[in-house]
Amino acid sequence: MSMSPEDIEAIVFYRRQKAYATLQEAEEMIQTAHWNLAIQRLYYAAFYMASALLVKNKISTQTHNGVVAQLGLHFVTTGKLDKAEGRLYSRLLQNRITGDYNDFFDFTEEDAKALLDPTKELMKKLDALLAES
Repeated sequence: MSMSPEDIEAIVFYRRQKAYATLQEAEEMIQTAHWNLAIQRLYYAAFYMASALLVKNKISTQTHNGVVAQLGLHFVTTGKLDKAEGRLYSRLLQNRITGDYNDFFDFTEEDAKALLDPTKELMKKLDALLAES
């Protein structure tokens, strides 16, 4: 199924807004010492922005790992994102999986706070790429 330009713009607008709302949720979870939730929300904030970028560029994915792969293929290997930004996105996904599925594991304050600013910077970069698309 192919999307019209209007459909693409609507999805991109929605996901971009959701990305920033989710980033705000992550900050709130940090303020209230909910470290696992903060890690999860940081990932989803980046995910919504990355998936908006992919949709805008008519790049299809079916899974979270697919988003990682397509970002790497279309943005890291082309130099639009640097390797560190690609690794950060992958790390955010792996952290979300760890926090959601590993028994007897909890993230710490240091874990969550250390990822906040880098995630904000990644989102700014993804948003800038979105504006260029």
